[in-house]
Amino acid sequence: MRITDTRTGESVDASTARRGLTRVEVHAPGLDATTLRVLLVADVLVRALELGGTPVWALMSGDRDRAELRTACAALGVRPLEDRRDTGAAPAGARVIHVAQEGGTTSDGIWIGVAPVDPGPVLLGQGVVGGVNPDVLRLALLAPRRSTPVRLDDTSLDEARAGLAHWRRAVAAWARRPSRPVPDELREQLRGAWEDDLDIASVLRVLGRVESEPELPDGARFETYAYADRLLGLELTRDLGAAA
Repeated sequence: MRITDTRTGESVDASTARRGLTRVEVHAPGLDATTLRVLLVADVLVRALELGGTPVWALMSGDRDRAELRTACAALGVRPLEDRRDTGAAPAGARVIHVAQEGGTTSDGIWIGVAPVDPGPVLLGQGVVGGVNPDVLRLALLAPRRSTPVRLDDTSLDEARAGLAHWRRAVAAWARRPSRPVPDELREQLRGAWEDDLDIASVLRVLGRVESEPELPDGARFETYAYADRLLGLELTRDLGAAA
């Protein structure tokens, strides 16, 4: 897997060697919409590395709103993160990747900058994302390229809500058909997208083609979406067993 270092613009390997340890450090200075996006980008990075067989040590650094951030992580489906204050330096030979808001700097490792989020009408606080389903928020923040600023307005949230509901209905319907393996070509396209600078937009485009391909068995559509969801974390199979 290769990732772009924001400081240099160069594409670099996300691990030092096959199955070599990668430490991912998430910089979370406080609870706001941009920090939530940083956490989500780090989460899919960890998932992508693990899907490729790379062991990952994931940490969160920051001194404010720690309890609220952990509540937000749980709601948004972010994998548990260790506290940076309780850990030492990365082991010798490990790759170190920092994920943070744009404009930050660090003296070591790779830096992945994440563009800001205008929260619009979304209120962050006790309920994490007041009035917005966490899965909808996850999709709305992950779908655009991480270098593109995001505004969480009614249009973007409605689009994410409708898209997620559509996919879940489709996956539930496909699950009622005989299972078929993920075609090798589609597996390669999905992995090629997320291993090329964590290109989530391209992953979603592949899924769009999977849905519309007339010759693909429904059982293969189901398995392909379930496979991609190991990266996306959108619970696309949540409605399995629901009434037709």
